[in-house]
Amino acid sequence: MTRGSRGAGEGILLSIGRRAFLGLSAAVPVALAAPALAGRARARLVVIGGGAAGASIARRLVHERTEVTLIEPRPVYTTCFASNLYLAGLRSLDSLRFGYDRIRALGVGMVVERATGVDRDLGRVALQDGGTVAYDRLVVAPGIDFVPGSVPGWSPEAASRMPHAFGGGDQLVLLRRQIEAMRPGGVFAMIAPPDPSRCPPAPYERVSMVAHLLTRINPTARILIVDPKDSFADQALFEEGWQAHYSGMIERLGPEMNAGNIAVDPDRMQVLVDDVPEPVDVCNVIPAQQAGAIARLAGLAGQGGWAATDPLSLQSRADPRIWVLGDSADTAPMAKSAFSAHGQARVAAAAILAELGLARPDDRPPVYHNACWSVLAPGDAVRAADDYRPSARGITRIGGSISQMGEDAATRRATWDEAQGWYRAITSEIFG
Repeated sequence: MTRGSRGAGEGILLSIGRRAFLGLSAAVPVALAAPALAGRARARLVVIGGGAAGASIARRLVHERTEVTLIEPRPVYTTCFASNLYLAGLRSLDSLRFGYDRIRALGVGMVVERATGVDRDLGRVALQDGGTVAYDRLVVAPGIDFVPGSVPGWSPEAASRMPHAFGGGDQLVLLRRQIEAMRPGGVFAMIAPPDPSRCPPAPYERVSMVAHLLTRINPTARILIVDPKDSFADQALFEEGWQAHYSGMIERLGPEMNAGNIAVDPDRMQVLVDDVPEPVDVCNVIPAQQAGAIARLAGLAGQGGWAATDPLSLQSRADPRIWVLGDSADTAPMAKSAFSAHGQARVAAAAILAELGLARPDDRPPVYHNACWSVLAPGDAVRAADDYRPSARGITRIGGSISQMGEDAATRRATWDEAQGWYRAITSEIFG
């Protein structure tokens, strides 16, 4: 690993003349990125982002002839998946938190710092503290960022009053405290995101979990969903569950009710639908999303905000030395989820090691899988799963399954148990 403060030989990398560190690296011809591994005993493999995709691939890239470095600003990672159960009081915050000691123990070097730029010409990642990390191959897995201005009136600065709680423990804690402090009969509002977004069923599972908490502590409270989408993932299953467990508590406004014209006023604690103000006590704003900032700064994301990749390997379309995984990658129609990200890490790791001559190439195209469990109430969960096959042209859904409406309590209990078991298994595979 090459990391250090700005030295005589590195100062130019951080100067204004380095286009890539200003996010203009897309202008650098891809041909300039040709690797030069001859004479080097170990390939330098760098991973940006320590979530489901990044931590998973860092573990898989460890080899006697690789030097793997994981760059992640948080020394302890809080999973976004399963975090809705914390809002319901069904999980502790500690149960969602994972450190990187076991990943370090495998031989992965940890840099607890924020990546602020990628020089694709020289093969270096810039860090917030002024240091750099050199790479021969780079994996970019930073998750999501929000699209500025996508919810008029809301900004990251307003998140202390109208939290997004869609990544990170502090926001989760804040949102739960706000819910617990609601006046009797108050209104909890959620601004749902447009597609594509991280874990499409997650906002509606959140509504279910907030409703569960409110039935215990504030049973006369009301929940208002303001949704710009015509429909949402697993809608019939959620609506059936809401009727069964929280009848009369939840109202959803879709585009047919002018919910396409949404704004918020954090100072007055109002949601404005078609310019009509609705006073609310708590407002959870989940804005439109795009690839994480470092993917955009590196010139890997296109006009749609997501990074185009080769569906056979997840290799960046913009640079042959870079792979983009997880939520930042444009892998539609595959859902953006922890399950998808973990599987993508397996495919990308195999491709990288094969390209370096450290593993046998697999001529068979991979098959991607995704599964999402959504909790409607304690002991009542549903599941949707999909399979995808990639080709040189894109990714195609080839099959799947989904829970059925009207399932008996034993079936739903089994799905609940399956969801808890999956969380234990996947976090063990990701973090060790």
